[in-house]
Amino acid sequence: MAQPIEQPLPTWQLVIVLWGTKYSVREVNRLIDTVREKASQPFRPVLITDRDRPGLAEDVVVKTFPEGFIKPEMIGPGCHAKLSMFEAGVVPRDLPAVYVDIDTVVLGDLARLLSLPKTDQAVILFQSAVIPIGKIGRFIFKITNGRKYARGNSSIVVYHPRECGYIAEKWHEMFTRLGGIKARPMIADERFMSWCAQEHLQRIPRDVAVKFPTEFMLPWRWLILTRASLPWVRRRWAGLLAVTLPGIEVKGDALLAMEEGTEVVDKKGRRLIWSEKAIGPMKSRLLGYYRALDAGRKETGA
Repeated sequence: MAQPIEQPLPTWQLVIVLWGTKYSVREVNRLIDTVREKASQPFRPVLITDRDRPGLAEDVVVKTFPEGFIKPEMIGPGCHAKLSMFEAGVVPRDLPAVYVDIDTVVLGDLARLLSLPKTDQAVILFQSAVIPIGKIGRFIFKITNGRKYARGNSSIVVYHPRECGYIAEKWHEMFTRLGGIKARPMIADERFMSWCAQEHLQRIPRDVAVKFPTEFMLPWRWLILTRASLPWVRRRWAGLLAVTLPGIEVKGDALLAMEEGTEVVDKKGRRLIWSEKAIGPMKSRLLGYYRALDAGRKETGA
């Protein structure tokens, strides 16, 4: 009698947070499959959700939002419900975790992100705003008594659930004491993460992963084209592991439908020029990614 094949034990966790109906189960499964295809180390997928999700991949660990994280004020533009990933007992404590937004384009091995934390206490985000994450940000945080601080973006978060429960604990304490979202650091999930974990904050290097609007969209056409002509910039873009596509202006189906040279301007006045001259190898990488997904949809009839 054949013995069952033992599956390798996971060495990390992929965390996804989903509420409402904006994204389908198919998109969640597609993200997990894409990460799995490229990952060099086995992982445990964990989904934090507000409802049953029929059709979810069998190996996904499903966790219900803990009490207090799915209130109306928590699921608005501030995305406060994402802070549930730090709640004790939600994401298992045994392994480090990488949280990704569902609209993340995974182009390489996300397990490489596990080499970034300098300590288990680290919380690693995209750099956001002006004050740099690191020693300067911590110094400014200290001399302003927490009023000014380095801020990150939470489209991707690298952290260890065992060490970061204090973030959820602090949220609950402040929300109860202040009677709601009243303090400035509480206005968005990423602001609160950054403020609360300032002493342990690290940034995701720009040669590892980027936000698409921040990296590829600028107000000035001449600067877009000049930067894209630099060989070291093009090499960096060719090696990115992931790109996040927040906002409604730039999404996969829209990119597939764009003609060469199409220009799109977002609400912040940043311009996308959809051409190889403007975004270098990222154009062909995104087209390859979304064409493969589109072909998969047609094969399955999804």
